[in-house]
Amino acid sequence: MTIDCPLCQQTATIFYDFKQRFYYRCSHCQAIIKDPKSWPDREQEKSRYLEHLNDVEDKRFQQFVRPLTDKVTAHFGPQHQGLDFGAGHAPVITHVLKQQGYHIEAYDPLFFERPELLQQRYDFICSCEVIEHFHHPAKSFALLRQLLKPTGRLFCMTELYDDSIDFHRWNYKNDPTHVFIYHLKTIEYIAEKYGFSGFSVAGRLICFSR
Repeated sequence: MTIDCPLCQQTATIFYDFKQRFYYRCSHCQAIIKDPKSWPDREQEKSRYLEHLNDVEDKRFQQFVRPLTDKVTAHFGPQHQGLDFGAGHAPVITHVLKQQGYHIEAYDPLFFERPELLQQRYDFICSCEVIEHFHHPAKSFALLRQLLKPTGRLFCMTELYDDSIDFHRWNYKNDPTHVFIYHLKTIEYIAEKYGFSGFSVAGRLICFSR
């Protein structure tokens, strides 16, 4: 059984099969893809996200996104324009950075669908715990690259898979909305394919430089 990788369009073969739960692994970019037949639809996604009782004033939630917000404040100032892409129903990154005087807008296709924001260009884009939900990662990364100004940066947070992880026991895969899982090789592919000048990975934090 094979499928086409939704990122690089190369062949992905069965990687994990447990009680008819299938995951495929791309032979080229090393991404792991949940069986597309079991992907949630938009309403199922929305219901799942609303189960997360997030509150932008919650200090633990703010601490969770701090690696990303700290990266923004280290490289950009309040005069720069930012986008919180995939902000969810509780846009904590937008909240934290606005409190520090930053110009940043929240965009989410389910909760803050503001298409006019996708017609602008940004100095920085934040995408926290979002890219693993991409049903069309090739299209989504092309869009994110396009939205950046020439010296812009894309900051993402997700949990990367590596071959030391016991996939069967790995909890990250168990979220039904996590359909596309990244490997370091996947990040390398994205950087090259979409013309980023460089990237860095520090734990869950990934930074692409245009």
